[in-house]
Amino acid sequence: MARGADTENVEGSQGVADAEDARAAEDGDGMDAFVGPLDPEMCVVTAAANGERAGCLVGFSSQCSIHPVRFAVWLSKANRTFRVARDADVLAVHLLTREQRGLAELFGGQTGDRVDKFAHVRWRPGYSGAPVLEDARAWFAGRILHRVDGGDHVGFVLDPVEWGGPRERRGAARSEAGAAPLLHLGDAVTIRPGHPAD
Repeated sequence: MARGADTENVEGSQGVADAEDARAAEDGDGMDAFVGPLDPEMCVVTAAANGERAGCLVGFSSQCSIHPVRFAVWLSKANRTFRVARDADVLAVHLLTREQRGLAELFGGQTGDRVDKFAHVRWRPGYSGAPVLEDARAWFAGRILHRVDGGDHVGFVLDPVEWGGPRERRGAARSEAGAAPLLHLGDAVTIRPGHPAD
């Protein structure tokens, strides 16, 4: 619970502040009990704007509408990808397999402020110039419809306009049972972030 500014000068406010801090800690523990068991798919989000490219590993993403299809990704405000995405019209979202941990480490453990991540991967410009990672398990490019401030992250609601997978899989029917498992949060927790989350 956020502490109100007016509690600082009220007699007995330290007791109020302590109680609020205790409730906030309990609320955090409650959310850990909810969020802890979740193991969402990780994805790499890429953006291009004003002659710059950026990309990062993202754990906060989800389809958010069925009709019409919409997908939301959340980018940390501390991240270079967020700074590029602010000016972009389109983002590309890529799923990785567990076997692609090196790609996850590049986009999650390095910062584009110091490293050109795209110099180390096969990529091509996609719809409206959004960088598409050619070796991703699956990907889509989506027009940014809305930006939603969620605190230390901003949500980008996307309208998918282009999608695919590696060239060798295009046009070939492939059984999902034979596909490599996707990369999940539990597979990526040991990647040290290139930027802190806040």
